[in-house]
Amino acid sequence: MTTTSPHSFMRRETMECADAVERLWSRSGTAIAKAGDLLRDLDPPFVALCARGSSDHAASFFKYACEMQLGLPVVSMGPSIASVYQTPLRLKGAVMLLISQSGRSPDLLAMAKSAQAGGAKVIALVNDAASPAAELADLAIPLEAGPEKSVAATKSCLSSMAASLGILAAWSRNAALQSALSQMPADLRAAIAHDWAGMVEALTPASSALVIGRGIGLPIAMEAALKLKETSALHAEPYSAAEVLHGPIEIVHDGFPVLMFRQNDAAGASLDRCAKALKAAGAKVLVAGADLPVTRTAHPATELIGAMASCYLTIERLSRARGYDPDNPRLLKKVTETV
Repeated sequence: MTTTSPHSFMRRETMECADAVERLWSRSGTAIAKAGDLLRDLDPPFVALCARGSSDHAASFFKYACEMQLGLPVVSMGPSIASVYQTPLRLKGAVMLLISQSGRSPDLLAMAKSAQAGGAKVIALVNDAASPAAELADLAIPLEAGPEKSVAATKSCLSSMAASLGILAAWSRNAALQSALSQMPADLRAAIAHDWAGMVEALTPASSALVIGRGIGLPIAMEAALKLKETSALHAEPYSAAEVLHGPIEIVHDGFPVLMFRQNDAAGASLDRCAKALKAAGAKVLVAGADLPVTRTAHPATELIGAMASCYLTIERLSRARGYDPDNPRLLKKVTETV
């Protein structure tokens, strides 16, 4: 294992997340508004998603937000359907939301081309505005996160989540969500000041952990679990609070660490019941929003994005505490071009 300095790229890039979202609003605000207009004009029967890794978690975040607000189905499309199986897609009248940091993975590009051939419009959220994905999309929205040198994506993932909420707010003309998004840079600056030392203490000696969320909090749990695997080689598994009691709780023992993301919406009560059951089984449950401080915001979705920023910084600390280099996982590279 190789350790790194306290000033890792992962830490520095997470600390830039508020500036990244400010750039997103100022430079890509017009494109986000156009995406809202496009969706409103088309009135698609559903929205399809195409993404991998952290970008896929951002896509799932949009899925929950869209389905909760509009009641419109949002489906995740496996890129291999186009790239490996070359199955023609029937997407007439639909919109595909493609999310990619690099905009260069061959399987994502194949899916976007197949979606267009099948009658869909493609909106691409990409950090590289000159990428092939941006060029082929019907509408490209640059994330404006700036370069990321750490293998673990942080500010680009948060910008993807923010941009997807911006599209939803523009599409639905939701003034309350738009107002909450305008406050995001300030909220993120507050979020990165929080100290989640209890999480570092609980997970440093751990060999396994559960990460729990529900509803729009589940993609946040999935992203946190991925980062724990990537940077700390920790076997962290994400589950919905609705699923963990149907089997996975059996692995819990005294002191077993559980990280839970609890947002202030209709899912809160079920998350509380899940936390109580896990504690009764002996788990050490750390709840973001109770045991771990979060910045309260005007909307549950923006509050979760802030919690993810706090978590990224904590995971970076945890990686170093466990003797790893958060910028350079042993078997990973920054851009993974799957076919």
